[in-house]
Amino acid sequence: MNYTVRAQPEITELLELLQEKDERIQQLEAMILQLRKQQFGTSSEKLSPDQLALFDEAEEAAAEEEPEDIAVEGHTRKARKRASIPADLPREDIIHDLPDEQKICPHDGTPLKPFGEETSEQLDIIPAQIKVLRHVRLKYVCPCCEQHLVTASKPKQPIEKSFAAPGLLAYISVSKYVDALPLYRQVEIFRRIGIEMDRTTLANWMIQCGNLIQPLINRLLETLHQEKVLHMDETIVQVLKEPDKTPQSQSYMWVISSQKASASPAVLFHYAPGRGGDVPRELLHDFNGALMTDGYEGYHGVCVENGITRLGCWAHARRKFIEAKDNQLKGKTGMADVALSHIQKLYRIEQEANEHINAHHLPSEEAASWRYRQRQELALPTIIKLREWLDKSLGKSPKQHALGKALAYLDNQWQRLVRYLDDGHYPIDNNRAENSIRPFVVGRKNWLFSSSQKGATASANLYSLIETAKLNGLEPYAYLKKVFTDLPNAETLEQVDALLPWNVKGVIG
Repeated sequence: MNYTVRAQPEITELLELLQEKDERIQQLEAMILQLRKQQFGTSSEKLSPDQLALFDEAEEAAAEEEPEDIAVEGHTRKARKRASIPADLPREDIIHDLPDEQKICPHDGTPLKPFGEETSEQLDIIPAQIKVLRHVRLKYVCPCCEQHLVTASKPKQPIEKSFAAPGLLAYISVSKYVDALPLYRQVEIFRRIGIEMDRTTLANWMIQCGNLIQPLINRLLETLHQEKVLHMDETIVQVLKEPDKTPQSQSYMWVISSQKASASPAVLFHYAPGRGGDVPRELLHDFNGALMTDGYEGYHGVCVENGITRLGCWAHARRKFIEAKDNQLKGKTGMADVALSHIQKLYRIEQEANEHINAHHLPSEEAASWRYRQRQELALPTIIKLREWLDKSLGKSPKQHALGKALAYLDNQWQRLVRYLDDGHYPIDNNRAENSIRPFVVGRKNWLFSSSQKGATASANLYSLIETAKLNGLEPYAYLKKVFTDLPNAETLEQVDALLPWNVKGVIG
């Protein structure tokens, strides 16, 4: 009986091939788990106390030195706000009186006298009502010569020769950019109350409103350039009609946001056909402070050229380890848990610092000084331990696996991630920009795309003004109505600046 004996090199080659296939299978299984989580799982990145309690097992599995325990408070359900009726709403009294025959005492026949009242309130609503504003321009003539005729002028309108008043334009803008109602749905709503509109007309109105507010958008950008720290991010948007691009191609909506504690909080959206580094150069041409972003390298050029301090986002680093944790076998702990435990401790230090700052109402500079000291005393030792663990862990997981990608991201972004320790004004993550861009993402799910570049630019301008108004505590409809009324008649920079959201506080609610 003949047996074929394989040569040693051939056996080695087969073993390597099997190992490659095993790694590929693991990679595909991890991808399937991640896709299932994205489709069916929760989107929250918060870790439960039970998950953090598994930290000791994670250290055992990783065979590493155990870092300090993290105290995590038990979960308490927040009480929901009870529905209430604002005291400043107009009241309409509906009087409920007794019939005359019941106003007699049944015991002795004496007429009853009034004795107080019992009041209860209901909240009612009047559906949208349309009214017509008639602009009557009075004329005067000289009774003697009858040759001098004067007609009263009327203020400039947001869209000249259009029947759209400032209030109507504000209503449509808020419906689309705050309530995420596509224009075709608004056409149906108008039809129900007897007004015939068409989507093309409404779209043209929004483009013209976007053009109208361009001076305010320019001033928002100039104001952002004066900030010490900015947040920046970008997300996709589909524009059907772009030169040299198919309707299915992707364009981008960029966002710049100031910090929450800014004296002039602002958000600016900017549409661009691409995602190249020329866009940050254009938007940050006059900025040289600190910039918080994700790991995208498109920001690197402008940071180098302008001397901008590049800050890394710990939320992105944490997110990658959460993905790696999700790919672990259920109930098992591992290296991802170790990293997450360290990162959670950094966030706990930030939370406690902010609680102290808020409780003592510290002004901006004092708050930054306190936060800096806390980071040096508490966060820096944790950062050092995390770096030591990372150096030992690199290379222990294949680069194509979720854990390998998380380790590589943490290593590659390390210098940017730890820069937040240098200044108490610097944020720990880019959540500010992600929260700012969320209203656009919600709206995109409803209106799906922009028809033209002009429409995308107008949407960016209107989102900018609306979201900045919200940051400054303004009601968007009232603010836009004022802007659409006053801005067409503004002739100086001072008159334009008077309409910036932080300058109209107290003027409108």
